[in-house]
Amino acid sequence: MIHLVKSTFYKEKETKQSLIDFISGASTLSMGKECAKFEKAFAKKQGRKYAVLVSSGSMANLILVQAMMNLGMFKKGDRIGVSALTWATNIMPLLQLGLVPVILDVSRTTLNVTPEEVEKKLGKLKGLFITNVLGLSDDISKIEKLCKKHRVTLIEDNCESLGSRTGGKLLGNFGIASTFSFFVGHHLSTIEGGMVTTDDDILHEMLVLVRAHGWDRNLHPDRQKKLRRKHGHDEFHAKYIFHDLAYNARPTEVTGFLGNTQLPHWNEIVKKRQSNFKRFASAIEKNKDLVPLEYGHMDTVSNMAMPVLAVSRAQAEIYKKKFAPHVEIRPVIAGNMLNQPFYKKYVSDLRRYDNAEFIHQNGFYFANNPELTNEEVSLIVSLLSS
Repeated sequence: MIHLVKSTFYKEKETKQSLIDFISGASTLSMGKECAKFEKAFAKKQGRKYAVLVSSGSMANLILVQAMMNLGMFKKGDRIGVSALTWATNIMPLLQLGLVPVILDVSRTTLNVTPEEVEKKLGKLKGLFITNVLGLSDDISKIEKLCKKHRVTLIEDNCESLGSRTGGKLLGNFGIASTFSFFVGHHLSTIEGGMVTTDDDILHEMLVLVRAHGWDRNLHPDRQKKLRRKHGHDEFHAKYIFHDLAYNARPTEVTGFLGNTQLPHWNEIVKKRQSNFKRFASAIEKNKDLVPLEYGHMDTVSNMAMPVLAVSRAQAEIYKKKFAPHVEIRPVIAGNMLNQPFYKKYVSDLRRYDNAEFIHQNGFYFANNPELTNEEVSLIVSLLSS
């Protein structure tokens, strides 16, 4: 059986031994130097000015939305566009913080929101929280231009697409900020962990505040002094002064250490995922029972799992049964968000989202990880054949 999660880490044996050695010798395991080192290295690799490490990808989404609300970039009641095909914690922060999610349907061939779908809603949106689904994107450059023209703030959930690139640009670098996940089975594993990246100085500062209680102790000393003078706080009380709405989303030094151990493998991991993807996508293209993916506009497709979309529900059941004895499969992300109980409870949405529902009923995914052997990839390719 080829499982969704084949190992806890890339190069697991060496990584676990390194972790044992680190923990046994560490004097501090709460957030510190290893986390800061990982932030700096990740920001450089992603091509962003700043990176803020947090406890999970879901918390990355939450602190990003909260930081933007603290800064007045979003206000309660603002309408924020989100994909119908996404993870629950893209939508939950919007509901929790008093924003209004506006669902956008997706393409059946890219699985992503299209510029045409965005254009339909532009007059009603304050922001767009786009999901780069499973290593893929639609014409995100056009979406970025539309958002800038209509003053819609674009942010990206890039938790499933680390290393994917289109038009020479990494996904995650099109909006004002983007989020990443380092959960087991994702591109880089720190067991649990997430990151927010941005080039915006003010947003970065607010993200640092929101990550840890709203206090200033993790800011640059010059900024600390400025805030303390502004509010008249002496040094004694300043450590327990809370400047804005916030959470405890801090990572540990274990998270930071693992990130620093895994990050050097980025290129190798992405290259192997891309190679596997091409073999899987080619097999799908040759099979009339399956919907081919549209990815010719992309330079690199780096996904944590490979989506399969059958032409009908009956065909989907046939392929699920083919895969079941050999390969672990799951729904495509969480399927159509409109089918989720939490969404039905809090949102009255009577629209049909035909493509998202088609994917929900006719799709599944299996793991694409860099440790798949040639024999395992060949087995999967045979299962994708008609």
